[in-house]
Amino acid sequence: MSIWEMLAVLGAGISAGAINTVVGSGTLITFPVLLATGLPPVTASVSNALGLIPGSISGAIGYRKELAGQGRRVLRLSIGALIGGLTGATLLLTLPSTAFETIVPILVALALTLVILQPRISKAVRRRRELNGTTTRSDGGPLLVVGLMLASVYGGYFTAAQGIIYLSLMGMLLDDTMQRLNAVKNVLAAVVNSVAALFFLFVADFDWTAVALIAVGSALGGQIGAKAGRRLSPTVLRGFIVAVGTVAIVQLVLR
Repeated sequence: MSIWEMLAVLGAGISAGAINTVVGSGTLITFPVLLATGLPPVTASVSNALGLIPGSISGAIGYRKELAGQGRRVLRLSIGALIGGLTGATLLLTLPSTAFETIVPILVALALTLVILQPRISKAVRRRRELNGTTTRSDGGPLLVVGLMLASVYGGYFTAAQGIIYLSLMGMLLDDTMQRLNAVKNVLAAVVNSVAALFFLFVADFDWTAVALIAVGSALGGQIGAKAGRRLSPTVLRGFIVAVGTVAIVQLVLR
């Protein structure tokens, strides 16, 4: 890489780390930049996954206050995320790229729709539970575990917008604030990125320069994103999710 390409990758890593911590879809910044440096698509995807690990961990640490009291929930959901992430990483190396690229925009659009409708749907669900005399499960039940596992399969394959899918599912099935759910999302993303990256270390080609630059950038961006994201109101955070997700869909369709 030239010095300018290295600076571009570093800058992309900072932006991706910040955006991933607040909502997700940072890969839509780093992946095109890596391709522009001349890396093959799979090598770029693998290098990106490895480089984003520090950013995911940094973002989770930045949200540590919101994680208080969620230990059991995080542990339970992380098991499914780990299995899904490993499955997605395996698919990346065995399936043609067109297999997932076709359905990715649809998944992101569905997730955005759920994010937009989540307040109304949550109220309807709570009202129905009150009429039936039931309460919201603090862990979201089997449906949430399965849903997040499937989302993690996608995340292990191509990380863009996985955070949006996580937030939409948790917002539907958990009665909690957006900021606390965002904290859980960051941990799940860290789990998926880490397990996928460990798998890639042994079976895939990657570029250490790209990995190092994105790692440094995403770690810095994770702290920036945590400081900014924790100050957003639920309405503003939801609006930001929709805005980033819309850009993600457009870029995925046009790519």
